[in-house]
Amino acid sequence: QVQLVESGGGLVQAGGSLRLSCAASGRAASGRTFSRSAMAWFRQAPGKEREFVATINWGGGSTDYADSVKGRFTISRDNAKNTVSLQMNSLKPEDTAVYYCAAANLITMTRLVRHYDYWGQGTQVTVSS
Repeated sequence: QVQLVESGGGLVQAGGSLRLSCAASGRAASGRTFSRSAMAWFRQAPGKEREFVATINWGGGSTDYADSVKGRFTISRDNAKNTVSLQMNSLKPEDTAVYYCAAANLITMTRLVRHYDYWGQGTQVTVSS
């Protein structure tokens, strides 16, 4: 089983920055490992559906972002350390949500929830105005 553990959430004022990290361990039932999985961050605000934030392919050379965070957030990964990070700058109150790290059953990046087999427990990000 793959375990994903997020950290780095917290309370920040609008315009501030936070860096989320996700540490991966274990191996998927299929045998797939972290370094052979696309990764992503999703978020869910109270009363709203979970939404895509950013994704990165297995090697880290390709990324994709939701329009709402493009230019402000940066996703990256370190396969040697089995970690994926999300640098969030110029935060807005509408970025307030629980942020989830997810591992895909693909090596190519994808926005589709159905391709993500493993999820972390989430970390709360609150941006005050």
